[in-house]
Amino acid sequence: MRRRSAIPLGLAALLALPLAVLPESEAEAADALVSAGRPATSSSVEGSGFAPGLAVDGSRTTRWASLEGVDPQWLRIDLGANHTLSRVKLDWEAAYAKTYRVQTSADGSTWTDVYSTTSGDGAVDDLAVSGSGRYVRVYGTGRGTPYGYSLYEFEVYGSPTGGGGGGTGPGVPFGSHLRPYAAGMLKPSGAQSGIDQKVVDYYHRWKAAFVRQNCGNGWYQVVSPDADHPYVAEAQGYGMVIAATMAGADPDAKKIFDGLVKWKLDHPSSVNPDLLAAEQDVNCRSVNGGDGATDGDMDVAYGLLLADKQWGSTGTYDYKALALKHIAAIKKDELNSTTKLLKLGDWSSAGDQYYYISRTSDWMVDHFRAFRAATGDTTWDAVRTAHQTQIAHLQSGYAPGTGLLPDFVVDTNTSPKPAPGEVLEDPNDGQYWWNACRTPWRVADDAVTSGDAKSLAAARKLNGWIKSKTGGDPGKIAMGYRLDGTQISAGSEAAFFAPFAVAAMTDSGSQAWLDALWNKMVATPIDTGSYFSASIQLQVMITVSGNHWVP
Repeated sequence: MRRRSAIPLGLAALLALPLAVLPESEAEAADALVSAGRPATSSSVEGSGFAPGLAVDGSRTTRWASLEGVDPQWLRIDLGANHTLSRVKLDWEAAYAKTYRVQTSADGSTWTDVYSTTSGDGAVDDLAVSGSGRYVRVYGTGRGTPYGYSLYEFEVYGSPTGGGGGGTGPGVPFGSHLRPYAAGMLKPSGAQSGIDQKVVDYYHRWKAAFVRQNCGNGWYQVVSPDADHPYVAEAQGYGMVIAATMAGADPDAKKIFDGLVKWKLDHPSSVNPDLLAAEQDVNCRSVNGGDGATDGDMDVAYGLLLADKQWGSTGTYDYKALALKHIAAIKKDELNSTTKLLKLGDWSSAGDQYYYISRTSDWMVDHFRAFRAATGDTTWDAVRTAHQTQIAHLQSGYAPGTGLLPDFVVDTNTSPKPAPGEVLEDPNDGQYWWNACRTPWRVADDAVTSGDAKSLAAARKLNGWIKSKTGGDPGKIAMGYRLDGTQISAGSEAAFFAPFAVAAMTDSGSQAWLDALWNKMVATPIDTGSYFSASIQLQVMITVSGNHWVP
C-alpha cells in the first residue's frame, strides 16, 4: 500500500501540533493498536453493509461509508478510557477526504485537532500525532470525489493513561447515545436528559423488586414470582441484557452481570452444557429436566456480546469466548437446520411433535444481526432472512388487517401457520397472547437500529393498526387479541401496551401516539409480582429513550 509524507506542502500554518511520518518498522514497534473492535459511530451511513464498526474490524474487505455528496461527515471511535496517542492510520477507499481533521476529546463533546490537511489524496495516511483523549474522530469537510467518505480501516495507536474511567469504564455508557438509530426514528418529546432519567428511575425500581443474591455462591438472579418456578432462563437473559445496557448508570452493573454469568455457568443445560438450564427451584437447583429454552439463551448470548463491548473480555470472565460458545450451541441445538427457524428449546429434536413449531417472541431479529457480526458465520444471515420471511408471510396471510403474530407457528417445514389451538401452553397458542405480546418490541428493535425495510414494514403495520384500534388511547390496548383484532381479555398490562411504543417510533406521523405510550409507561408503577411485564417495559423504555444498541 502507498505511503506518503504526513505533512502536505503548505500545511504548517494549519497545524497546532507537529507531525512526522513514522517509518513502518518504527511505527509498528511503538504503542499498541487500541481501536480494534471498539465502539464506533458516524454522522451517517451510506446504507446497509457500511456501518461505522466495519472500520475497526481489522478487515480490509469491509468498510464504513457516509452518505454521498454531503459535507461535513465524521467517524468516531470510543477507546473506553483516556489514552495518550502516538499514531493514527487511515486506510481510505476510493471515496476519500481531501480536507479533513483528526480530533480527540475527553468527553465526546469538546474536540481538539491533532492533525489537519486540505490536500489529502486518498490511499493510506499513516500519521504520527501527539495528543490524548477517550474519543478519536476523523472529521471530513471536503470530499476528494463526488461521492462520500469511506474508510476500510481507522486505526488508533497509543497507551492508556488511567484517566477517563481508568480503563474499566463501560464502552457505551447508558445515556451516552453513542449508537444512533436509523434516520427518521421518533423519540418521546422533551429533553433527552429527562427521558434518560425516567429509564434510570424505573430501572432502580425494577432492580429492587427482582434482582437477588440467593443461595450464595456469588450468584445473582432475576426472580420470577409470576412464572412456574422461582428462577427461569428468560428472566436471567433479560437481566444480563439490562445489566450490560445500564452500565454507566449503575456502578454495580458489572458486578450484577458477573453474578448472572456465574449463575449461567453453574446451571448448564442437561442437553447442551454451553446453554442455560431453563428452570430452577427455591433451592437454586435446576428442575424439570434441566434442558434449555431458546428465549433465555438468545438473550444470554446477546448480553455476553454487550458485556464484551462494554468492559472487554480480559477480566474474571471472557465474555466474548462465552458468547461465541453460546451462539454455537444455539445454532447446534436450538435452531432447526432445515427451516432456519428457531426451535422451542434444545430438548426438541428431529422426529418429535415439536420439531417444526416455533415461538414468534423468540424471533429477535437484531440478535441474529449481532450473532453474524460476532461470529462471521453467514448462517445467521440466512436465519435472519428466514424469520423476516415468516413475519411477512404471517402478517399478509393470517393477519392482513392487523399485522399481529401468533404465539406459536406450526408446520414450519411445509405450510407455516398459526397454531390451531393449544400446542404447548394455552388454547390461545395461535393468537396474539402472552408470548406474542412481545413481538412489536422485538421486530421494531431491529427496525429502529438498522432501518431494515422488512422490519420497518412489519413494525409500521402493527403500529398503524393498534393506533387506529384504540383511537390513540394506550389505556384501550387490551390483554390479547385474535389475529383479526378481536379482543380476548379486558384490562391493561405493561406486557401488552409497552411493546407498541417501539413500533410507534418507526412512523413519522405517530409523535403524539408515542408520547401517549411513553407517558403511560412512566405513570405505570412496577408490579412487583410480575417480572415479565416489568422487564418488558424496562427494555422497551431503554429502546424508546435511544439507549438500545446492537453489539
